[in-house]
Amino acid sequence: MTRRTPKTVLSALWVAYAIAMVGGLAGCNTFDDVPRGADSLRSIMNPQTSPTQAAEMATDQYNAENRFRGTTLLSNADFGGREVYLDLYIDGVNDIDPGVRIASVRALGRHGDPENAGLIITALNDENRLVRIEAARALQRIHSPDAVSPLMESVSIENEADADVRAAAADALGQYQQPRVVQSLIGALRDPRLVVNNRVQHALVTLSGQDFGFDRRMWIDWYNQTDELFAGAQIYTYPTFHRKRRPVEYIPLVPQPPNETSATPVGLDPVQDG
Repeated sequence: MTRRTPKTVLSALWVAYAIAMVGGLAGCNTFDDVPRGADSLRSIMNPQTSPTQAAEMATDQYNAENRFRGTTLLSNADFGGREVYLDLYIDGVNDIDPGVRIASVRALGRHGDPENAGLIITALNDENRLVRIEAARALQRIHSPDAVSPLMESVSIENEADADVRAAAADALGQYQQPRVVQSLIGALRDPRLVVNNRVQHALVTLSGQDFGFDRRMWIDWYNQTDELFAGAQIYTYPTFHRKRRPVEYIPLVPQPPNETSATPVGLDPVQDG
């Protein structure tokens, strides 16, 4: 059984019903008049799937596949950040099904804020590697000082066996201007996996404005000889999904690639003070 409360379920269904009614009152089934995000939901939904149905799927206590699909559909809509849907994602982080946990952690990364960081940090220790990957990616989008030590543990091959988790954690650390973070990243350059080395280098370049590639010795010398480690720091922006348009997507009215615009994490002051 999942941790769903009747109040959360009923509220989610009521909000979804209200959204669907907005589209109905407009005289169409494409949700064109739904505020903030109708198009993004339409682009991923089956034409026969309404917001009400998506909410029903997300709260289906007996079918994990439905919970996964419903959570994904709602979280990919801009209006998926409404409080009642956040409650669904928070519940889903503790779901017995790893697929639902993956979708819920991803949704919190997209729509959550620093208050949700604790749940995401806990997911860094999930038994499922894909949940841990999503947790590290979510912490690229949400800034919380509480995440620093857990991310430093996740970037270490001694603590985290999966290279993709280590790489995502390295990227997330690039937003924290702290000497211990730089030390941790320099140590992570010993990682045998290139994907981790690449993200560690990127994080170090963001933090320092320097680029010594994968040369750990040069990074150590720079660290020991520099008083102002972050004088040349760049503004951290989280990585996003991006792909070029396929030929069919040049046709008018065909939905475009679901590319995102990179931004700074929620809760990160543009003028970082370490």
